[in-house]
Amino acid sequence: MQVHSVPLASVTIGPQSWHDRTVRSIRRAERLVSQTWAGRSGTCSRPRACSAMARFPLKRTDGNAEATEDKIPQEECGGSRDCNSKNKMLRPQTAGGMLLSGSQRTLVAPFPPSSFREQCAGTSIAVATEYMRRVREVEGQLRREAGKVTQEGIKLEKERGYLEKMLQSLRSDLTVNRRSSVERTRRPSTAETEKDGADYLLLYERRELAELKQELEGALRNTVMQLQALGESSRQLLDCASERACVLDLLPHSGSAGGHGSAAQAFTKADPVSPFTPECKQALESSSLAVTQSQQLRETIRQMLTSGIGRQKAAHRAVNDGLVKKIAETVDLQQNLTLMSAATRQAMFRKQRELNCIRHSYGRAQGPEYSGDILSREKIDRPLVQVYQRHPGTKLPEATHLVQGSASLKRCLMSSESELARLQRTCLVLLDDLHGKRAAAQVDAGIVHMRRQQVDKRAMPSVLQQGACRSPCAELICSKRRGHVVNLVCDEN
Repeated sequence: MQVHSVPLASVTIGPQSWHDRTVRSIRRAERLVSQTWAGRSGTCSRPRACSAMARFPLKRTDGNAEATEDKIPQEECGGSRDCNSKNKMLRPQTAGGMLLSGSQRTLVAPFPPSSFREQCAGTSIAVATEYMRRVREVEGQLRREAGKVTQEGIKLEKERGYLEKMLQSLRSDLTVNRRSSVERTRRPSTAETEKDGADYLLLYERRELAELKQELEGALRNTVMQLQALGESSRQLLDCASERACVLDLLPHSGSAGGHGSAAQAFTKADPVSPFTPECKQALESSSLAVTQSQQLRETIRQMLTSGIGRQKAAHRAVNDGLVKKIAETVDLQQNLTLMSAATRQAMFRKQRELNCIRHSYGRAQGPEYSGDILSREKIDRPLVQVYQRHPGTKLPEATHLVQGSASLKRCLMSSESELARLQRTCLVLLDDLHGKRAAAQVDAGIVHMRRQQVDKRAMPSVLQQGACRSPCAELICSKRRGHVVNLVCDEN
């Protein structure tokens, strides 16, 4: 509704001050109306107001003070047509219009629009949706990190299984080593039970296996502790993800949480009231550290397993080779003992025949036991000897030769009997030694058979066994240790 000024009468009866005060009040009101007009900037007044104000000229009675105070610029009133046309273009459709100034919205009207509640609700929905999406990104990152931790735990659990299998294999080898040492004490002869190179190799194997067992048990303890740390880290991540997911009930599951192929958003700044809280940051950092430590531990375990398998195989092979060498030496000695015992028996038979001949000769030299059995030609006082000895200096050496021959035959008889006794004792010793060597070879052969049968080559994966066989460093270490043990055994022997 437009305000129209009512023209006053040309005849004035009242005083001039009364007229000027009224005109000033009218101008002031029109100015306020033009300033508070909806959709107007206040720089352009209404043309009707200008025309109406022009109808009330202010008479100057007391200087230019009041005229200057309430003077309206001519430029404002002169451009009334332009202002009117611009007002028609700039006038908003609603009473609560908004003018854009740069990138911000400035409310020109002194009251909010009729859709103010809807605008506030839309702004809140946008803020909440953006917050939920960022929380969904944080939740996705937490759950992906929890998945990585779980996968790392599965890999570490596999290495733990390898460690347990390796420890079981070491315990089995230690049992086999103890059984081998006990079986070697069952060799029959006292000389065979003395410590030899095979016993020193068994001692070396026992120490090597005990050292490996201690190292792997320490690695197993570290693995169990690392698995507990990974489990705790996974629980923290899932707890943080569940806590973040409390505001995602209204958000669709196919929201923009970052796909598996897209890189997750990196959250660096943590804020207790932001989607990325310090607890989430701490959980992510601890899980990353736990995963890194687990990877390093897996590499260390793999190296230990590869080196341990190589050392275990080298020690087992060294003991088996030592036992086989001992069996070969025993069999060689056994063959030499067999030949020597046969030669000794032949010497015994020869010496027995010689002894029989010496006894026969000694008996013939002694003559018959009864004097009545002596022949007349054998008697020393036979008639021919008596006739020959009638002359002085005619003494026959027959009696002297008989005495000397009998004494010589007696000495030969005694020496032959002693030699035959020594040959018999030697033959018995050789036969006893041969029996001991045969029994010792059987015991060592049984030990080797038991060791080859009890050692389970399928206890560890073939990949680790091949890695242990292909490792030149492990083979060099094992060869050096075998050489050191062989040198030690040779020095002891």
